[in-house]
Amino acid sequence: MACYTGTAGWGIASSLAASFPGEGTHLARYARRLSCAEINSSFYRPHRQATYERWAASVPPAFRFSVKMPRVITHTKRMVDTRDDVSRFLDEISGLGDRLGMVLVQLPPSLRFSAVVAGAFFDDLRLRFDGRIACEPRHGEWFCQEAEALFAGRHVARVAADPAPMPAAAEPGGWRGLTYRRLHGSPEMYVSDYSPEKLALIAADLRDDPAEERWCIFDNTAQGHALPDALVVLEALSQAGR
Repeated sequence: MACYTGTAGWGIASSLAASFPGEGTHLARYARRLSCAEINSSFYRPHRQATYERWAASVPPAFRFSVKMPRVITHTKRMVDTRDDVSRFLDEISGLGDRLGMVLVQLPPSLRFSAVVAGAFFDDLRLRFDGRIACEPRHGEWFCQEAEALFAGRHVARVAADPAPMPAAAEPGGWRGLTYRRLHGSPEMYVSDYSPEKLALIAADLRDDPAEERWCIFDNTAQGHALPDALVVLEALSQAGR
């Protein structure tokens, strides 16, 4: 059972430099402490395959990246007629090689669930990508039995998000071989840090989760809380494993 803890991005504030000693880039130093990172910049702009290759070469063999699917696919085209866009994206991220842990599909809050559209999209994606996939829907219609069955049948995990747009979104769903938790900061998304009590609960949830692979990504980066929060959870998991 694999457990990965990390943040969205890998920037290291000067106040945290002592926690990430040694030579090298921010990514190289980050990867000596944490086990994964979520690449969010791919949502906004494409990266060359060579860029992904450079990132992969900067991290240890056991380190893994998740990569966020471009917004042109999920937000502009809304999962319709995206075959060429998906092909370009998969070609780019192939540069990560075996450091590629998964693809993250984040959907806009306005995108309603359509079994026809979602089924066609994930079927096409699965034909060309056999790795891990996690999806973060944000419209309430996705939290239904039909959507859960669609995800499970295609081995797509539904993200457990905090704050959750509705109660069901707080718990992992879809295919349960994988858990992917995205912690955006609560009560204020991207800004708030998590209390010691909440971080202890997060660590306990990760430790007790029956999924064969568990990810925990802190996305509360706006004021630099993601890294400290991730380190607290990492330490709690380490102590539990002793």
